[in-house]
Amino acid sequence: MFSSLQGRSAIVTGGSKGLGRGIAEVFAAAGINVLITGRTQTDIDATIAELGDRPGRVSGLAADVANPNDCQRVVAAAVERHGGVDIVCANAGVFPQCRLEDLTPEDIEHVLSVNFKGTVFMVQASLAALAASGHGRVIITSSITGPITGYPGWSHYGASKAAQLGFLRTAAMELARKKITMNAVLPGNIMTEGLIDMGQEYMDGMAATIPSGRLGTVADIGNAALFFATDEAAFITGQTLVVDGGQVLPESAAAIADL
Repeated sequence: MFSSLQGRSAIVTGGSKGLGRGIAEVFAAAGINVLITGRTQTDIDATIAELGDRPGRVSGLAADVANPNDCQRVVAAAVERHGGVDIVCANAGVFPQCRLEDLTPEDIEHVLSVNFKGTVFMVQASLAALAASGHGRVIITSSITGPITGYPGWSHYGASKAAQLGFLRTAAMELARKKITMNAVLPGNIMTEGLIDMGQEYMDGMAATIPSGRLGTVADIGNAALFFATDEAAFITGQTLVVDGGQVLPESAAAIADL
């Protein structure tokens, strides 16, 4: 049995939708008090209302993680509301599709600012609070795209996700003596609003490439993040956990056909 996380304090960036909402739901169900961030207050309010009956309290704050001042404001709010910060889930991200020949400097900067710089800024803003916790946890939502696989149209996205892991490995070393661990979850194809927007044909095609035969759920990612948040994971840092139903395992489509 894992020890209880009841009453601990977490920040989940990008927690009003998709993977972040799934992480927030799993954390709140475990009794963790969660502060979610998002771009729009409407989405934040809707998520808070939906998660209001969980053991952990869920509140929110509109913020842009690409802005260091916003990250400082989020941490201050979590400390005020929960008495501190024990867990930071750097989850906020964007994934616009654009072929390499069409990429503009603005496209690249936007993706790197949110996905990579936003991760760094959020961790920096949280350092003092996480160190004071005595069991600080940083959990990054990366991706299989970039660190392991590639997909046409997402070269800038893949680069941002690989950059997160380069940051992770050195930052984890620097934070280890402060009793702060830092790990990453690498989702495969998960059923979120963004994936649904790609259309049923795309989703069916993706599910067909996964040995498990299905797309993942946001709870699958939330449960992986919850493990990294536990006391039992205190000796794990600088590591990555792929959560993809075996998606990266087949060497060809023929391998799936032979299952």
